[in-house]
Amino acid sequence: MPIAKRFTMAAAAAVFALTASTALAAGEKITIGTEGAYPPFNVLEADGSLTGFDIDIAKALCVEMKAECTFVTQDWDGAIPALIAKKYDAFIASMSITAERKQQVDFSEKYYNTPPAIAVPKDSPITEATEAGLDGKTLGAQSSTTHSNYAEAHMKKAELKLYPTSDEYKLDIANGRIDAVIDDVVVLSEWLKTTDGDCCKLLGTLPIDPVINGEGAGIALRKGDNDLREKFNTAIKAIRANGKYKEINDKYFSFDVYGG
Repeated sequence: MPIAKRFTMAAAAAVFALTASTALAAGEKITIGTEGAYPPFNVLEADGSLTGFDIDIAKALCVEMKAECTFVTQDWDGAIPALIAKKYDAFIASMSITAERKQQVDFSEKYYNTPPAIAVPKDSPITEATEAGLDGKTLGAQSSTTHSNYAEAHMKKAELKLYPTSDEYKLDIANGRIDAVIDDVVVLSEWLKTTDGDCCKLLGTLPIDPVINGEGAGIALRKGDNDLREKFNTAIKAIRANGKYKEINDKYFSFDVYGG
C-alpha cells in the first residue's frame, strides 16, 4: 500500500467493531484506541481492518473479560489526550509504562517488554550502536516515544530528527536522508525482513534504561479507572496461563516477547 495512503487511513477516526462472540452481546462495552501504524504490533490494513500483535492481544483480552470491544485509530501524539478526553476507554498500542506517563494515566501490568535498537543502511560506515558511533550522524525516531527520549538522553552527539510515525523515518533512511534510526528491536527486525527494509541492517540492541524505557508495554487507562485496570490485569494473567498468549506470540515472533 502506498505510504501516503497508509498515513491518510491511519489518521482517520475510523471505528472497527469486534464482538468477542455472539454470546457476549450483553457484555461490557469497551472502546479501545490504537495507532494502526506500528508493524508488526498494530497495522491499519488497506481494507480497513486492524492487525498485529497488539490487536490480537486486545481481542483475546476482550474475549477473556467477556466484553464487547470496539477499536478506533488515533495518531500517536494525541493518544493520551484522547484517552483523557474519553474518546476511548483504553489505549493498546505498545505504549511503554513510564513514570512520566503515569503522571497523566494509569496502566495495566505489562503485556510485553523488548529493548530498543539501532538500524543503519547496509553500506553505512557506522559500526557501533553507541553515542560515540553515532557522533555527528542524523538519527531518526518517532516523536513522543521512549525511543526518542532514549536518543535525547543517550545519543546526545547525534542530530535527532523526529517523525510523527515510524513509516516516515523508514522512508527517509531508505532514501538516504538520515544516517540511522532507533526503535523497538522487534519493529526494526520485522521491517528489515520486508522489501521496504531491504535498504538497511540492524546495528545492535541498546541497554534498557529503566527510567526511560519503563516496565514494558502496558494498556493505558484513565486515572482512577481501577476496576477496568484490574479486569485487564486478570485477563493478561489468564491468557498467559491458558496458552492463548503463546499462540499469539508464536504467530509473530520466534521468542517470548513478554520478556523478563
